[in-house]
Formats: sequence, C-alpha cells, structure tokens
Amino acid sequence: MRIGLSFDLKPDKPPVSVFIDDSMEEYDSMETVELIKTSLKANGHDVVSLGGGSSFLDKIRSERVDFVFNIAEGQGNYRSRESQVPCILEMLDIPYSGSDPLCLAICLDKALTKKMVATEGVITPKWKLISGIEEIHDTDWKIFSFPLMIKPAHEGSSKGVRLTSVVMNMKELEAEANRLFEGYNQSVMVEEFISGDEITVGMTGNSPTEVLGIMRVLPRNRVEHFVYSLEVKRDYLKLIDYECPPKLDTGIIKRLEEASLKIFNILGCRDFARLDFRLGNNDTPYFIEINPLPGLGSHSDLVIMAKMLGIYHPELVNKVLTAAVKRYALCPQVSQ
Repeated sequence: MRIGLSFDLKPDKPPVSVFIDDSMEEYDSMETVELIKTSLKANGHDVVSLGGGSSFLDKIRSERVDFVFNIAEGQGNYRSRESQVPCILEMLDIPYSGSDPLCLAICLDKALTKKMVATEGVITPKWKLISGIEEIHDTDWKIFSFPLMIKPAHEGSSKGVRLTSVVMNMKELEAEANRLFEGYNQSVMVEEFISGDEITVGMTGNSPTEVLGIMRVLPRNRVEHFVYSLEVKRDYLKLIDYECPPKLDTGIIKRLEEASLKIFNILGCRDFARLDFRLGNNDTPYFIEINPLPGLGSHSDLVIMAKMLGIYHPELVNKVLTAAVKRYALCPQVSQ
C-alpha cells in the first residue's frame, strides 16, 4: 500500500515559558518519524510524509494515499486536539489507523474518561475537577485524605506531572494548582494518590482485542510516594527499571487484563492503546488514565514493553496497521 504518515514534530526551538518547559512534550522527534517509516517500509509499503497542521492539510489533498498511519497529536491547547487529523480523514473518506475522533476527544479529557468507566464499575481513585483557584478554597476536602495527586485535566505525555505533583497538605495543593493554572490554561484534576506499584498495559487489535503486555515501573531508589513523572521519564535509564512480564500473582494479572479490556471497549478504542494503573490495598488495580494514541518512539513505554516481549518495532507497527486495515473492507490487505 501507499501509506501516508501524519505526525506533529517537536520544533527546533520549543516555546519558552516562565512556568513550564514541556509544552511540546507530546510531539514527536524526526527520529521517531523515521523509525516508523522504516518499519512500515520493512512490511512492504510505500510511505509518504504528511506531517501535521497546515502541512497536513496541503498534502492530504495532493498526495494519493491508500491509507494514513496516524500519530498526529493535534495543534493548540484544545482538549479535542487529537481528533483534528482523524476528523479531516473521515470527511475525506480516507481510511486511517487508531481510534476515531470521539474516542480520542473523550480520552484526553481525564475527568470525562473517569466518569464513563466508573459508571461501568471500573475502580479508579476518587477525584475532583477544579477549574479555578477559588474552588480550592470552596471545596470540602474531608472526603479526601492526603497525599493527593494533582495534574492538568487534558494533557498527555506526562505534561504537568512533576515530582511536586504529589501534595501533602493544603498549602502544597494550592501552590501546585497555581503552577498548573498559570502554565497550562485549563482545569486540573485532583485525585486520591494510590501508593502502590505503577503498572502500564499495552493493547492491540480489534474483535478480539488482546493484551499485548503488562509492565511494572520500578524506581531504582525507593521513595515513599513514587511518581512516574516527566523528570523520571526524561532520565529513565538511570532512575527506573522495567519489569515485563511483571512478577505479580496470576490473580492480579487477570484483574489487570480484565479491567484493560473492559475500559478499551467502554471508551470505543481501536487498534491499540496503553492504559495506566496503580496497585492499591490488597493489590487492587486502580485505573489512572488511558492513551489511545500511545507513542511509538524507541523510548516510549509501549515500544519498550513490546521489545521486552520479543516484539520488535516493525512487528509492533504491523500489528497496529493490520488491525486498522481489517476495519476497512475495501482497503488492500496487509501482510501478516
């Protein structure tokens, strides 16, 4: 097939803010783009770079592609930004990989995602959405117990999640809320902090969807309130170890698999996704959030997990592409 690759690149000189240094964190490097192109070509496809934003708009009408492999994160600070490219592709009736616009918009909105899965019985930490600093003072926090976790309400790639995101008292909560409001211009999520292991689950396929793997994130230096923060992810080779498959009881593994499949289906995800959990009391899995457009760069959790399971990048990309193509009956078949 002739495949178009849609993506958003990190700029050479990211915007500088006195409040944040991660505004471009979710965008991809050219190294990641080339890695995906190489994997698609290794599976026998021609690849056309479409880019994102206005460049994508120009190229999608001029280039003749059979299919679009989409990793574009979207432009701006909108909570529906990940839906931008899929919306255009649906309007033009061009098949593409990954979840549809509605799913992508819902999943980037952390509060809406939690509401949807909680109504179906999925266990998730208690949370509250805060839209302004005055709500911090007006809220009765008696139903919550410190420590609490605070983060932007609709960001990905750990944007805004820092070592200071776990707060121990009202003074720290207010200070961190102020930092997030000033830096990210959106509501914030305050939720109960679950102190157990950090777990991430990779999913691929449709009908049936399968759990690709489960990975435990282990800090090399044990701390009381470990956060898989942006600082940690930027220096992961020194600060953490990954365990995949994780050394957990089979009962816990089963609960993680069942919860992941349930959440994937509730939210209407397609082709692939990555879900984050924390283990609470009695090793109960607490759903934290989901990424229906997970990174495919060499340092991304899904790619690291797959490699530890003996699944290398071309095979992982082909799993996603094959699942996507099967949804389009008129699209040429992809080699298995």
